[in-house]
Amino acid sequence: MITRPTSSKANYSIALVNYKSLELTKTCLNLLHEGLQGSKVPVFVVDNDSADASIEYLRTLNWINLIVRKGTTPEAGSHAHGRALDLELEQVETEYLFLLHTDTFVYDPGVFTMMIEQCAGPSEVAAVGCLEQLNRGMARSAWRLLSRFCKHYTRRGLRALGRNARTPKPFMEKHLKSFCTLWNVRLMKKHGLHFQMDERNPGYELQDRMTALGYGIGLVSPRKLFSYLDHIQSGTVSAMGGYADHHRRTRMYNQLTKGHPPYSATKSGIQPISVPKMTIPAQQLT
Repeated sequence: MITRPTSSKANYSIALVNYKSLELTKTCLNLLHEGLQGSKVPVFVVDNDSADASIEYLRTLNWINLIVRKGTTPEAGSHAHGRALDLELEQVETEYLFLLHTDTFVYDPGVFTMMIEQCAGPSEVAAVGCLEQLNRGMARSAWRLLSRFCKHYTRRGLRALGRNARTPKPFMEKHLKSFCTLWNVRLMKKHGLHFQMDERNPGYELQDRMTALGYGIGLVSPRKLFSYLDHIQSGTVSAMGGYADHHRRTRMYNQLTKGHPPYSATKSGIQPISVPKMTIPAQQLT
């Protein structure tokens, strides 16, 4: 079921998927509504069978395109998210589509213009985004890359010697993270592509195919991107009590939602947000 407000002539749309993250979704949408006032940018929101108060809240917003998705069979969380994104893709009529997570808080809507500008040039760009989900800084990023490099080749060496070791993971990120990613809808529909295309995270196979077709992928550094917004890594799981109290992601969630203004919020003069923590039984997590 789709609830659609009046159309607009903006050249980009925004898509979000809500799943049991009502308070985070409220904050995300409130910031978008404030930042996009007067622009008439189409905003699509899928409620992914949350079975909570989300539907009632989302139906009160006459400025969003609400899609209610009902799960018919058990499915992995990433697959449910990808299928929800594909429902939104079917409705998008603009050239570009921004994917946001409900735990992405945009304090400066100039981020949309900045990312679209990366599509200008002689070569067509299929997507623009960031390879990291948070801004670690140069020192931490270098240390993370070094440690992943060592772990990767240690595992390869052990397996070459016939020892029992885990499969080596790539030590360098190559896929855009979907908490804030711009996709060229025109190119996607031209080639009949969509978001959920394999068993990996939504968009990974899409990016690989777009790259194989010769289209460019624009990269935004974490430092630059996070001057416009903040992102709570796995904020939905943190909000639902899915991590221990001292887990790194729980601490990040508390820092951004318990009265400690992030850098970009302070920079924009926005007051700290306050999001109450919800407790959901672990068996309901996907």
